[in-house]
Amino acid sequence: MKEPEETMKEPEETMKEPEETMKEPEETMKELVENMKELVEYIAKSIVNSPDDVVVTEETDEQGTILKLQVADDDKGRVIGKQGKIAQAIRTLIRVKAAKAGTRATLEII
Repeated sequence: MKEPEETMKEPEETMKEPEETMKEPEETMKELVENMKELVEYIAKSIVNSPDDVVVTEETDEQGTILKLQVADDDKGRVIGKQGKIAQAIRTLIRVKAAKAGTRATLEII
């Protein structure tokens, strides 16, 4: 009985290095906060009746960044949503974005 021939190929001795790395450049804290502000502002302006009244400000302290969303009184219910689901979704997006950068962020609706 003959033994089966080995068909495995030898690995190449030199592996080619990828030309581009897959890592994205790290954002600075200022860019991160600006991106989060733009995200909150975009979402809020998309769901309110008075998009010109949407204002997003930020405060930074030792615990992280606090984004403050100010909308017209008539639009607060739209931003908060039924049982707070829209506000919670926006807060989740902000937390995820901040966590990827290794910091903390919260959203206050005023």
